[in-house]
Amino acid sequence: TKLGSIYDDKIILITGAGGSIGSSIIFQLLKTNFRRLILLDNSEYNLYKLSKFSTNKKNILFFLRNFNDKAEMINLLSIHKVDIIFHAAAYKHVPLIEMNPFSSIKNNFLDTFEFMKLITQYNVTNFCLISSDKAVRPTNIMGASKRLSELALSYLDNLKSHNTIFCSVRFGNVINSSGSVK
Repeated sequence: TKLGSIYDDKIILITGAGGSIGSSIIFQLLKTNFRRLILLDNSEYNLYKLSKFSTNKKNILFFLRNFNDKAEMINLLSIHKVDIIFHAAAYKHVPLIEMNPFSSIKNNFLDTFEFMKLITQYNVTNFCLISSDKAVRPTNIMGASKRLSELALSYLDNLKSHNTIFCSVRFGNVINSSGSVK
């Protein structure tokens, strides 16, 4: 089925592009008429794997970067005039996060909040936060960090000082994804 024309002639950025959710979004977007797809990941291996699937498309760019590098993001947003962002970059492995709670809070909440504030300055029309079912009445640090990012998104969406439309979607266990419950 066709996704519709919302992505036609759009420049789309996916953070965490090499992860299970990010790469699934890419494979759906490949069926659309986007102008440019910008794939951002901090894992060289994940980005390399993605590049093997889409080497024949010249309108796909690969950036080995971290979304929390403000200078790099300013440069990217200034040059590429991004229309839509899917923010799939996150720490999500619950047992590992329980042992590293501050890393999760920093990445999934604080850095995500700063990134969302930044993109409002660059006429990004749509921002979609990929969240987790664990954000519902969270019982662990990962769920709490994702819930905080949802609250930050809600706060920014209610501000009248920008034109970005913010939304979030919660995923549960995704079959065959990294870290899914089997």
